[in-house]
Amino acid sequence: MIVADNPDFRFALLATDGAARRGRVHTGRGPIDTPAFMPVGTAGTVKGLLTDQVRATGSQILLGNAYHLMLRPGAERVAALGGLHAFMNWDGPILTDSGGYQVLSLAGLRRLDDDGVTFRSHIDGAYHRLTPASSVEVQELLDADITMVLDECPPYPCDHDNAERSLDLTLRWAQRSKDAFHGRPGFGLFGIVQGGVHPDLREASARRLVDIGFHGYALGGLAVGEPAAERNAALEVTTPALPADRPRYLMGVGKPLDLVEAVERGIDLFDCVLPTRSGRRGLAYTWDGAVKLTNARFRDDPEPLDPTSDCPASRDYSKAYLHHLFKAGEVLGWTLLTWHNVHFYQQLMGAMRTAIETGRLKDFAADFRNRQVG
Repeated sequence: MIVADNPDFRFALLATDGAARRGRVHTGRGPIDTPAFMPVGTAGTVKGLLTDQVRATGSQILLGNAYHLMLRPGAERVAALGGLHAFMNWDGPILTDSGGYQVLSLAGLRRLDDDGVTFRSHIDGAYHRLTPASSVEVQELLDADITMVLDECPPYPCDHDNAERSLDLTLRWAQRSKDAFHGRPGFGLFGIVQGGVHPDLREASARRLVDIGFHGYALGGLAVGEPAAERNAALEVTTPALPADRPRYLMGVGKPLDLVEAVERGIDLFDCVLPTRSGRRGLAYTWDGAVKLTNARFRDDPEPLDPTSDCPASRDYSKAYLHHLFKAGEVLGWTLLTWHNVHFYQQLMGAMRTAIETGRLKDFAADFRNRQVG
């Protein structure tokens, strides 16, 4: 386990309710109250929002992407300009994805081997090389508070033999990523559990990563097309194999109900593009389900999305006005719905934290599920 070499990066477990956990991740740039949702700032921006607006939603940590930032504007350039925090005007923690998922999803544009992956940029076709060590180097140049190991994310479906082969490669890369990581007070390195939806591989991956030792553990290779029931089953066999004193991060998930079901199964951290991407497409997430504001029935609706919200985008603009913005192709519509969605996700996480603290998560989840699908 990594403890003494990095005393300022730690996870405090504050309360439990069944498998669900209320905790706090301590980093050098401040705490992260969990369960927590990380808005996705792939290229150094949460699309459509100022960082002050993102802060106002209650977001404590953002996600950046090493693949996109190493291609444009370049990790060295970001480092020369003071690091990603100064570059994008964000003083809280940042977690960076290693780039493995993006690179390995470039069908026909990449070549994988035991040492890493050679790929062609989707921007200009230039060749690049990414290895466990170079991925860590890029993330350290960005000055990420949480660095992710380079992993291979297999497709869905993936048979047992291919999932096991991929898992073995990911575990070798995890050790090499750890060897390349320069531990600093307040900074952490997360391993990534793989294994497809095969329970034995998921459990084996978790236990072998724990043997290597990381500050936290991510569950990768999910939210790639598998049914929710298979994803939940994978969580149920994986989280018990992970140490209680380390944060658990489910990568790329998901819709509001997905978050609730994952928290029930012991997950602490989430990221997903849905709140921002859906906001740009006219879809708002609410306590009573998703609302497609481009539908004609909202053309004359004078009510806001949530009159009780402390988010101006949710409270101060009518559905009719939001409908108009999207029909007119006005960029303000993107901003307002993205702001609303990110704020709603943070409201949801805060409500789950309170429910866990008071032992009411089961009732909260049942009520939320009924409102979302009813």
